[in-house]
Amino acid sequence: MTTRPPVPVPSDTGPAATAAESAPADSGLQAGLKNRHLSMIAIGGVIGAGLFVGSGSGIAAAGPGILVSYALVGVLVVLVMRMLGEMAAANPTSGSFSAYADRALGRWAGFTIGWLYWFFWVVVLAVEATAGAKILAGWIPAVPQWGWALIVMTVLTATNLASVSSYGEFEFWFAGIKVVAIAVFIVIGGLAIFGLLPGSDHPASGFSNLTAHGGFLPNGPGAILTGVLMVVFSFMGSEIVTLAAGETADPRAAVTKATNSVIWRIAVFYLGSILIVVSLLRWDDPAILKDGSYVAALSSIGIPHAAQIMNAIVLTSVLSCLNSGLYTASRMAFSLGRRSDAPASFGRATGRGVPRAAILASVVFGFVAVAFNYLWPDTVFQFLLNSSGAIALFVWMVICFSQLRMRKIIERETPEKLIVRMWLYPYLTWATIALITFVLGYMLTDTAEGGGRDQVVLSTLVAVGVVVFALIRERRGRTRDAVTSS
Repeated sequence: MTTRPPVPVPSDTGPAATAAESAPADSGLQAGLKNRHLSMIAIGGVIGAGLFVGSGSGIAAAGPGILVSYALVGVLVVLVMRMLGEMAAANPTSGSFSAYADRALGRWAGFTIGWLYWFFWVVVLAVEATAGAKILAGWIPAVPQWGWALIVMTVLTATNLASVSSYGEFEFWFAGIKVVAIAVFIVIGGLAIFGLLPGSDHPASGFSNLTAHGGFLPNGPGAILTGVLMVVFSFMGSEIVTLAAGETADPRAAVTKATNSVIWRIAVFYLGSILIVVSLLRWDDPAILKDGSYVAALSSIGIPHAAQIMNAIVLTSVLSCLNSGLYTASRMAFSLGRRSDAPASFGRATGRGVPRAAILASVVFGFVAVAFNYLWPDTVFQFLLNSSGAIALFVWMVICFSQLRMRKIIERETPEKLIVRMWLYPYLTWATIALITFVLGYMLTDTAEGGGRDQVVLSTLVAVGVVVFALIRERRGRTRDAVTSS
């Protein structure tokens, strides 16, 4: 990697400046995403495969109280997105929170959180490629599982290399299927709960299952926090819309709209669908863990082939996550390249507005991680998973601290750009920091192998290593600049 030039990039001159990566025309990126693309990216960004696959474990641990767990994490995400929306509306950029940390906290912070975020998403590529390959191999076993992983990764790499509009179009349909699936699930499940679904023999139980089997908190109030640890990472991806907004015709309007809609998106898709599940089924129904919460709920109301229907929806979610993960990792690498925090080639775009080198570098690491998953799933790949496990919380923490500083900078230099405001600043910002700190601390009490403690410790070690590297690199750059100037 090259050292930063002595002349600061525009993002270091305040939000009033037009950063090189803030405007597609200047950065080489193009405004290839339409409003409908960004709207669906914003909606689909909060619906990950983890909602469909991982919610069963949370329900088994916390009972109906898992709704409180989802609500707590949902509030956390809403607050973080409000802070990020405030900064992004004032200065849209492909580097999003990494660029804001660079400006607000120092170059070391932008470097560190940018690379950690990139690392998080390339590991996610391997996880999602493997999950998708398992489903496809179950349908067409003639192709081995590793072959399906290769095919999926190759197709989505080609999509991202084609143009940003190709990514947007794929994501529009992937996210659209997820949104429609959950909406239909909520409607059908709601009818079944009150005995109004034609042809269903599910008893009209109303919401009695929320309290009838050991109470709303059958495992005690502490299970709510256990549920928080299980569901918090399924919300990662909400921030993608702020990276994608830089490639739209009107990024400020896009960010404002996405930020203002995050509350109802989380309320409907997460809380709404989980409420349906725990209302249709008793929380300790063995089918929730055996078949998955959504499959069990569909089966309970007599929907035929529920498992295959859900497999198709999960596959769509996996492909959506893969598509967005590759896009997100490449745009973060592109921004790092523009700020001289990565090889210069990462910061260049083709005539079609595609950061080819950044995409290829991201996908190569993703392919390597997929290989690790097949060759050493319980050693090397498990280490990668654990060392990236708490990065989502680190990112949210950095967004909070960046917003504390950026609000003052924006108010001083360009107050007219403060079109999205964090509520009750700075009190809610500090409250969010305290909540994230509490979650990280509580994770340290989870001593299971590969559990919260392993994730926090390993992720912290990786983060500290990157911070040390960034500080040494920055100090060497200053020394070299001093020698050159003398």
